[in-house]
Amino acid sequence: MKISVEELNNIAGKIKLLIMDVDGVLTDGNLYYLEVAENSVKEFKSFNSLDGMGIYLLGMAGIETGVISGGNSMAVNHRAKILGMKYIYQGKLYKEKAFNEILTDSKLDPSEIAYVGDDLSDIRPLKLAGLKVAVANAIDEVKSEANFITRLSGGHGAIREVCELILKAQGIWDKTIASFI
Repeated sequence: MKISVEELNNIAGKIKLLIMDVDGVLTDGNLYYLEVAENSVKEFKSFNSLDGMGIYLLGMAGIETGVISGGNSMAVNHRAKILGMKYIYQGKLYKEKAFNEILTDSKLDPSEIAYVGDDLSDIRPLKLAGLKVAVANAIDEVKSEANFITRLSGGHGAIREVCELILKAQGIWDKTIASFI
């Protein structure tokens, strides 16, 4: 769904909550398994530090964050807690119900929520969100629902792009990063 830069900035300027998928969005989508003992494996994930800083900056600016993931991983819980995410939903392949629970809990209008996805299970939450974001590596069906497609792929700085878009659209980028410069 193609929109103008002005429309995109108007939409991003209203965002008070960023919700993200995990695999393919906060990570590169690859699943890594390490054999730790006979008949036992551990899964591990790789997260991008630029994305982490972006999420941290949103928190500094009073914009809440959360994840809705089809998978279930202790690594996701750990990363989400480190980054101060308010909403952590896992094991939710069908994400619309979790999105609606967050909507009810947050007492926000859907226009105040950004959602970032990459695959089929992200389409329904995208349709509900105000800012609909597909990462560069998203499937075509997701990209067709998005009003913003990142230049970077999931797990490689795509979330940082979204965070900067939101903060700049709200005119608070310079203020938010001032303590680092």
